[in-house]
Amino acid sequence: MDKNGKGLLNIIGTGSVFEGTINVPHSIRIDGAFKGRLQTAESITVGETGVLEAEIRAQNAFIFGKVIGNLYIDERVELHSSAVVIGDLHAKELVVREGAIYHGHCSMQKGQQVAVEAANEKKEKEREKDREREKDI
Repeated sequence: MDKNGKGLLNIIGTGSVFEGTINVPHSIRIDGAFKGRLQTAESITVGETGVLEAEIRAQNAFIFGKVIGNLYIDERVELHSSAVVIGDLHAKELVVREGAIYHGHCSMQKGQQVAVEAANEKKEKEREKDREREKDI
């Protein structure tokens, strides 16, 4: 445990390459390359040399490197000046530092609310398609 009573920090170091699914109960820092799905009950930090092509689920995210993929963050996302994020972002709080690059859609709500709203939106689109089909018949 660390000095705050939290779990150990998991690290994928500079030069490391990993592909697959990562599910960790504690914080993780990625300075290497990762492709896949990543879930942590705590925070993810993507260092300046980190490159991720992934779906990310975490409590907090601190991005200094490059992320391509959707982020589902329960609390806070910080995009630092060296960050490049391409993908949709769902979080309660968003901080974007000068120089950061972000391209995608942003939804700033709690994670569970986002999932419920996305499901409702999908159902409504399906209903609209059904109504359009009925008109064509």
